Amino acid sequence: MPRLPEDPEPFFRLHLFVCVNERPADHPLGSCAGQGSSVLREYLKSKAKALGVRDVCVTASKCLSRCDKGPVMVIYPEGVWYQIETTADADEIFDVHLQKGGRVERLMLR
Repeated sequence: MPRLPEDPEPFFRLHLFVCVNERPADHPLGSCAGQGSSVLREYLKSKAKALGVRDVCVTASKCLSRCDKGPVMVIYPEGVWYQIETTADADEIFDVHLQKGGRVERLMLR
């Protein structure tokens, strides 16, 4: 839905939701937390703070319903989904998407 003229300005330029949902290890869907998403979320949050990026919020989320692709994150307002497995992935997304406004095609979920 497009923003309306009377809508307040967004509090953050970008909002990252990183799935940190945890299920039992033997659950057939698996879980993002079981694949290290909590560490990746903390890494992204620390990186934003260290670089003084104050207009981006990195939030822990429960299940985002993309369990088969985990660990996953989604960036709003664009609604771009990424599979993020390593700190190198996090660095690339941070640099290309958050700082330069581009997309990391190889990590995007379609």
